[in-house]
Amino acid sequence: TSASLPEREGAKKVLNRVHNTGSQVKRLNLIWMDGGYRGEEFIRWVMDMFRWIVEIVLRPLEKKGFVHLPKRWVVERTFGWLNRCRRLSKDYERLPETSETFIYIAMIRIMVRRLA
Repeated sequence: TSASLPEREGAKKVLNRVHNTGSQVKRLNLIWMDGGYRGEEFIRWVMDMFRWIVEIVLRPLEKKGFVHLPKRWVVERTFGWLNRCRRLSKDYERLPETSETFIYIAMIRIMVRRLA
């Protein structure tokens, strides 16, 4: 979407597309979002439309500077792991399905190394 589209409106489009994938997301029930998506109306829309729970992850107001937020760190850490794979460091793929396949391969490689 264009940069002029508000975050919540863009999120509605994304969440509709995710929901339309059907059985692939049937286990999805909790979504972590940052402060740009906060707002009672948006959270209620997600709950009414999809029966998903939205949890807004915010930095504590009394803290200044960098604060380690465990829930956000899960996402950032995973992006870091995936960027170690040269094929995923840039968006070279034409089809999103191809990118998805390489993400699965990269995550399998990470899991196998941890099991060894």
